[in-house]
Amino acid sequence: ANNQEKLIVVTGGTKGIGRSIVEKFSAEGFTVATCARNEDDLDDLKKSVEEKHGNKVMVNVADLSSKEDVKSFIEFVRLTGRPVEVLVNNTGKFVPGTVHEEEDGVLESQIETNLYSAYRVSRGLIPDMKKKKAGHIFNMCSTASIVAYSNGGSYCISKFAMYGMSKVLREELKEYGIRVTSVMPGATLTASWEGVDIPPERFMKPEDVAEMVFTTYTLSDRTVVEDLVIRPQLGDL
Repeated sequence: ANNQEKLIVVTGGTKGIGRSIVEKFSAEGFTVATCARNEDDLDDLKKSVEEKHGNKVMVNVADLSSKEDVKSFIEFVRLTGRPVEVLVNNTGKFVPGTVHEEEDGVLESQIETNLYSAYRVSRGLIPDMKKKKAGHIFNMCSTASIVAYSNGGSYCISKFAMYGMSKVLREELKEYGIRVTSVMPGATLTASWEGVDIPPERFMKPEDVAEMVFTTYTLSDRTVVEDLVIRPQLGDL
């Protein structure tokens, strides 16, 4: 595949779904630019993925809940000198709780991490995608974007907002040939679920989500999957 020239940007690429997406697109020959907060995790990712797939993985330490870190990550992506073919807004965290009882500040931190990160990264990278009149943006929403969960609290609020942003981008970017897909995975076996006493086979595999993201990307440019809802076979948890 002549994908070596193509750049995929994945925020939060060292774990879970983000990592599976990095692995899948790397296997297809893409160049990867990713970020996370932990430098060791990034170095491990770079080394193992480059060795396995022979592609280039460029890593940047960034906490995307910070405006400054987003700025430097955007700059880092620009400095690769490659146009962004695929952007995956994946950075996020899950804090359980209820709206009426969770600690003060939880909503702010959930919105900062789950929504503002994607909003700012998109704003930073879209201008160049518009010039090129091509590209595909995947926003990692959640089934919590369309179904309220007990104990979902501010996480649900932030994911509903993320889905709203994704829909807006879809409408705005139509005419520029940029596709936008809202990905809404149900319970996937990732770090978010660590320490939960539920058998692994009850969860989806992150690789399955990555597989669907890649397949969605490969459709002809006449077609866009707007909403990708993926759930465990036995349903929501």
